[in-house]
Amino acid sequence: MRTERESAIRLLQLLMIASLVFPAALFVYASYNDYRDVYAVADERIDRSLDVLQEQALKVFETVDRIFPEVDEVVRGMSDEQIRAAQASLLPRLQRIVGVMPQVQSIVLIGRDGRPLAASAPALMNGDFTARDDFKAEAANDVGTYVGDMQFAPEGGVDTFAVSHRLSSADGSFRGVIAVAVRPGYFTDFYAMIEQSPGNFYDLVRSDGVMLARYPAAPGLRRLSAKSGLRLAIGNRLTQGLYSAASEGDGVERLIGFRKLRGYPVYTLAGIDTAAIRGAWLARAGDHLIFGLPVTLLLFFTLWVALRRTQRLHDEAERRELAEDALRQAHRLEAIGQLTGGVAHDFNNLLMIVSGTVQRLRRSAGDGQQAHLLDTITKATQRGESLTRQLLAFSRRQMLQPSVIDLAERLPEIKDMLSRSLRGDIEIRVGVTRRPCLVKVDPSEFELALLNLAFNARDAMPSGGTLTITAKPVMLRGKASEEGLNGEFVAVRVADTGTGIPSDVLPRVFEPFYTTKEVGKGTGLGLSQVYGFARQSGGTASIATSARRGTAVTLFLPRTWEAPAQPRAPVVARDTAPPSGTVLLVEDNAEVAEVGRAYFEQLGYRVRHAASAQSGLDLIERQDDIDLVFSDILMPGGMNGLELADTVRRRFPRIAVLLTTGYSSSAQDAVRRGFEVLQKPYDLAALQRALREARGAAGREAPLAPRQAAG
Repeated sequence: MRTERESAIRLLQLLMIASLVFPAALFVYASYNDYRDVYAVADERIDRSLDVLQEQALKVFETVDRIFPEVDEVVRGMSDEQIRAAQASLLPRLQRIVGVMPQVQSIVLIGRDGRPLAASAPALMNGDFTARDDFKAEAANDVGTYVGDMQFAPEGGVDTFAVSHRLSSADGSFRGVIAVAVRPGYFTDFYAMIEQSPGNFYDLVRSDGVMLARYPAAPGLRRLSAKSGLRLAIGNRLTQGLYSAASEGDGVERLIGFRKLRGYPVYTLAGIDTAAIRGAWLARAGDHLIFGLPVTLLLFFTLWVALRRTQRLHDEAERRELAEDALRQAHRLEAIGQLTGGVAHDFNNLLMIVSGTVQRLRRSAGDGQQAHLLDTITKATQRGESLTRQLLAFSRRQMLQPSVIDLAERLPEIKDMLSRSLRGDIEIRVGVTRRPCLVKVDPSEFELALLNLAFNARDAMPSGGTLTITAKPVMLRGKASEEGLNGEFVAVRVADTGTGIPSDVLPRVFEPFYTTKEVGKGTGLGLSQVYGFARQSGGTASIATSARRGTAVTLFLPRTWEAPAQPRAPVVARDTAPPSGTVLLVEDNAEVAEVGRAYFEQLGYRVRHAASAQSGLDLIERQDDIDLVFSDILMPGGMNGLELADTVRRRFPRIAVLLTTGYSSSAQDAVRRGFEVLQKPYDLAALQRALREARGAAGREAPLAPRQAAG
């Protein structure tokens, strides 16, 4: 059952983990796919943009290329002087060409000396073009169409870059240059028109890194460095490609694609900010989270609630099982206790008969073999009496005489007693907290309980070890308390470093006569006495064991705040004369009554006998010479010995009362009510002491005159 519960809890725990791990794995997988998709879309956008940019740029440059043969045709066969002389007639024609081409700012014809021959604007006729890169390039070699540097106009003017070609000549020699000024703004206006998404970037760059047009603008950037991605790609003779880099103009990281225009030393570039790409990816991931996170949390919370409820149910079931086991164990021990208590009562009566008979025989026996046999019977009787006392202790029927003791003072004294009782290879340690540890128990039975535990510890440590005795206040509450106890207790813990107790033996260690020791080495009543003493004192006992750490027995004794009891002064008779008077002996067992009669007569008393409490009370009412009532507590009929004692105390206060019992649940109550109780089996000396206590308690200080004892 326990394994099934643990399996159910483990399953719920695994489901809780899976409810987080599985959605997390799906989220990671989906996010990775989204990441790839977003970058694929970005690549596709860049590729489409490059298609558009390349097509537009080719149209511009091809249109400019058509200007060159048209201008050549206009000035064909004319010398430089004739061209300069025809400037007035050429001006309208050049302006007409410029007017139909919005990408063109101006046209100028430059002679071999670098001076203008004709231009679409009169202001251009005063310039000197010898220092321009396009003139130098065309003068040096016939490079075909040449794309020149940027020409930056003053504020308010129009920036341009030149696209030039040689003037044709009959012999192929250098005659001059036709330079067409192209407006970069034509490109940037187009780039702005096609821009539809944030983070887009477009550029037109000459193969040597000169910036011809850019959107958005980067005013401080005129040429790409040799380490730029485009320049490195051009160095590797790539005509198209894709790379990521931080822009040299504004430092923004972008994904950039490039293509070279066929037939021209110019590259078109299109790019997207990587932040925009990541933003699109995060937006998709956010969509997943908006849907998946609440569902995941709901599932996790549902499983968590199920786990908590299952754990509570399992804990409750386990507590119930433990409680049921403890209840069954308590009922079993209670049943054994009732059985042993009943047996002890009858056995004590038998022992009473045997011991009394031995006492009578000893008076007439000599010193020979008969005396030896009587000694043997006496020893056996004493051993039987000891066993019945232990049985009564287990069954919690023993008559205790509790008093308040301070364990902080008593335990060091007990340590000295134990040191004399244990072997020298066993170290005894005693530890008591500084807080008050007052308990109300029978001191003799408490010492006996510790002695029994010490003997068990000694047997569990054949090679020596450590015996530790500690005491500290504890609070027991609710279901977690020992056997349902609640309130303040003092936990007296006796621990050894011995071999421990097997788990299959542990549930039975408190049972009487159960022992794992060899025959002759233990009666099996030691731990039963400890348990019975603790329970009868209002507490309990528990045991814990380990094969590697030994065994620890803990006594939970009720804590008290009463002052420690002072030693009671013995009752001393003021008169040494032997007692006399009439005793009413109330005993239902005729044989036990005969022994009691013999003891009283031996002490000098007259004896009247009653077989029941009611008949005894009737006899007291009829006779006025009764001085003392000696009654068994456990009596047949409607009235027991304690009820008889209460009646006598109330109605006949002059009569002393002494009670006796072999076992009775009312014995402790009798002691609390102030009656003297004599435990069976008793001998003559014990009876004499008890009579002295009873007569002293009843105020009978002066004994009567002696009377000859009956034979």
